[in-house]
Amino acid sequence: MVLHSDLANAVRFLGVEAIEKAHSGHPGIVLGSADIATTLFKDILRIAPNHPDWINRDRFVLSAGHGAPLLYSLLYLTGYEDATLEGLKSLRQLDSKMAGHPEYGALSGIETTTGPLGQGLATSVGIALSERLAHNRFGDIIDYYTYALVGDGCLMEGISEEAISFAGHLKLNKLIVLWDNNSITIDGETSLSTETNQCARFEANGWNTIKVDGHNAESLFQAMQKAKESDKPTFISCKTIIGLGAPQKAGTSAVHGAPLGEEELKGVRRFFNWKEEPFSIPDNILNEWRKVAEEGDKAYQEWAQAFSKLPKDLKERMTAYYNRKIPDSFEADFKAFKETLLKEDKPLATRKASQKTLEVLVPLLPRLIGGSADLTPANYTKTPSSTSITKDDFSGNYINYGIREHLMAAVMNGISVSKAFIPYGGTFLAFLDYLKPALRLSALMKRQVIYVLTHDSIGVGEDGPTHQPIEQLASVRAMPDILVMRPADCVEVAECWELALKTQDKPSILALSRQALPRFRTTVDENLSQKGGYIASKEKETRQATLLATGSEVSLALEAQKLLWEKGIDTAVVSMPCLELFDEQDKSYQKEVLGTAPRVFIEALSSFGLHKYVGDNGKVVSMTSFGASAPEAKLKERFGFTPKAIVEIVSKMV
Repeated sequence: MVLHSDLANAVRFLGVEAIEKAHSGHPGIVLGSADIATTLFKDILRIAPNHPDWINRDRFVLSAGHGAPLLYSLLYLTGYEDATLEGLKSLRQLDSKMAGHPEYGALSGIETTTGPLGQGLATSVGIALSERLAHNRFGDIIDYYTYALVGDGCLMEGISEEAISFAGHLKLNKLIVLWDNNSITIDGETSLSTETNQCARFEANGWNTIKVDGHNAESLFQAMQKAKESDKPTFISCKTIIGLGAPQKAGTSAVHGAPLGEEELKGVRRFFNWKEEPFSIPDNILNEWRKVAEEGDKAYQEWAQAFSKLPKDLKERMTAYYNRKIPDSFEADFKAFKETLLKEDKPLATRKASQKTLEVLVPLLPRLIGGSADLTPANYTKTPSSTSITKDDFSGNYINYGIREHLMAAVMNGISVSKAFIPYGGTFLAFLDYLKPALRLSALMKRQVIYVLTHDSIGVGEDGPTHQPIEQLASVRAMPDILVMRPADCVEVAECWELALKTQDKPSILALSRQALPRFRTTVDENLSQKGGYIASKEKETRQATLLATGSEVSLALEAQKLLWEKGIDTAVVSMPCLELFDEQDKSYQKEVLGTAPRVFIEALSSFGLHKYVGDNGKVVSMTSFGASAPEAKLKERFGFTPKAIVEIVSKMV
């Protein structure tokens, strides 16, 4: 008979041996949480390792991502094909699928990238919310649970408060959080920095809470079963000893972030009476673990049979959702909408143009799930076809996140990795730093998450420098694998939304203006924004100067162009809605657009990253300081964003 302790020890020793071989890693959580993880994976979790993409599998998120070897060991033992012993032996090495922290897409069974503490917990809220949304649309064929293993660090990070408050409010009862309650962080005992009663905290936020011994398999099993019966999300406090079994280091911070060492590992072996060679698991233990896959196959086949009996239209709709299919009618319908924009003669803020675009997109794409961090009337992210999701009704398609920008981004990541929906969410560009850690994970995971960031420059006006995002766009342009788009008129807004929807392998940012901007585009036959930059206006084939601009400064450049023409200076204007896409174009196209004449780049933001487009003899007109509180016109005059100022600069260059 194989005991629970035997199964847990297989997890422990595969993990700590991989860490020893790598000469790097975090053995404390592997030794301390193995009993929790074993009970979950062996007795509770509904997974199918032979069908890892099964859409109704339970999800497990290792929020304490430094414990990655714990997860990798579980994936190997339960039979995921791409989780191998050789992989464990290559832990943390170059090109290994088993990196220092779990990376989405590297291995089947890794539901999301984790490591920055608290992110996994918040992303789990998005995964659990996605289940509720899909369940509402498709019925009982979708009914999975989401489990997250968190540590003290996850619960100290500020995003955890946003996450538990939001999940409790929505009563996401299929979310179960397991707390590795070992009272240790890197610096030492948690008493150094906190007195928080975590169970009381979760209860205050509308959660069900349970306390158990984290090393008692029966208690753990009963707690997890009880959690599944709750009408609230459940927090299970599992009291553990970090580094359990390590003779000198157990229960101390010394076992958190460094290999055990030869002598300490010998002591752990004695403590658990483990006599196997490194990376060797007895057949009877491995066979018992592999029964998880056998049971998973049965569960999957039962589900597949139930799916086959669904009405044809429901099956087709589900397949379209999870395969991320854009309806066949989209191209024609959206082109017809763009043609109506050519009749837009009054200046229109690009945030408002975004709303007009969403008014068309939301009915066309039922997979769109929108939201805003309590700035809906300012971001214009809600449309007449948008209905709010509530704790009593998940049929809606709009999320009121409250003043929780960080959570919003993490929840959108969770919705995205669940694959049924395309999430978009709005806030002010000035508040980008509040959500950037989760945005960074959107990019790392290459997930289709759409960020609608409005009030994008000094054009914000009287709200002043706290709300004028001078440096923010440069910071995300510096981040790999993001489409950063700053459209200049209503047509470019529609084009950028089209790009965001068709770009499924990275997140997109739409930086949108508060102030109204005139339409300058006269055709929609081609999506010009997809080239990143294009000639928006020129009079002759030859030119004496080129004005490059993004967003609200394109209309400024066009005004300056007229004055320069009057002075006899042939000037072209180039709109650059997406620098990343322009950089991807071939050199001949770039040269054609940029030209050989002196160039001036105009953007009412930081100049960082713009000089390469103007060359050694060009100029960048940008912000070199924070803004000020004043009407928009006064700010433009103060900081040099007027046609007259641009004309003076160009006149001196040609």
